[in-house]
Amino acid sequence: MYLQKRNRILRTNASIRSMVAETILTPNDFILPLFVDEGENVKYEIPSMPGYYRYSLDLLTEEVKLVWDMGIKSVLLFVKAKDEMKDNTGREAWNEKGLMQRAIKALKQTVPEMIVMTDVALDPYSIYGHDGIVKDGKILNDETVEALVKMSLSHAAAGADFVAPSDMMDGRIGAIRKSLEENNCSKTGIMSYSAKYASCFYGPFRDALDSAPGFGDKKTYQMNYANRVEAINETLQDIEQGADIVMVKPAMAYLDIIREVKNRVTVPVSAYHVSGEYAMIKAAAKMGWLDEQKAILESLTSIKRAGADLIATYFAKDAAAMLG
Repeated sequence: MYLQKRNRILRTNASIRSMVAETILTPNDFILPLFVDEGENVKYEIPSMPGYYRYSLDLLTEEVKLVWDMGIKSVLLFVKAKDEMKDNTGREAWNEKGLMQRAIKALKQTVPEMIVMTDVALDPYSIYGHDGIVKDGKILNDETVEALVKMSLSHAAAGADFVAPSDMMDGRIGAIRKSLEENNCSKTGIMSYSAKYASCFYGPFRDALDSAPGFGDKKTYQMNYANRVEAINETLQDIEQGADIVMVKPAMAYLDIIREVKNRVTVPVSAYHVSGEYAMIKAAAKMGWLDEQKAILESLTSIKRAGADLIATYFAKDAAAMLG
């Protein structure tokens, strides 16, 4: 049989496949989310995220030293606030002696070169579990933005390299950028959750921080998962307002959105491989329905192939270990 072109030649063995691979995954691609708790010697496994933990500061610093040695260059911090610190203003979020602020300082002292990113949203501090200030059952936009600005300035003062607003309030990127510039924090970057969808795949994360909404849902501020063009509009607006990195969240069910965004922007694009996506792979692997390691690498490679320059993923350590 004569064929002008035999495509399988470039698939013959592992050596040639790696030589011509179009997408190369490395630990430099990963942002490792970390959950922080009060106390000492605390390593609390999150039930809906098997193998993932909340750490007290003493153990958090040890974890960060470990992952730095594995080649992971960035972490994204989330804190679990005590119930007595929650209210409808979020004021604990900008407490200079708060858990997030102490965590930032501890990590920058322990591994100064680690890029420390911080979650900016009020839901961990809200008695209602919402990302904003609530009035008459509605989430207020402009009042929430004022709180997010205070939160961002507090993180920047503590030493955060990037603040990462995840709230989806209108105008918050411009307000945060303006405030950073006016308060001598011009070196602090913004990684904006630009296209964050109202997704069912966030469930385990909300268990991790006890931040599930106490009423209703988040569909009045997070995006409708039926929409595509809206994601482009949101992202372009955030870039115009000063975002340094833009994010699509979730990742696996939104690969088309990642590609759409990548095709339209010239800033780095990140994607969040979220808790529900992590939990599904873990559960299927536990049942013997798929190979966990292969599923991790295939999933992360697909996210990068779709256009993500950076991937926030709970599998960062596992993937870094496999990639050597």
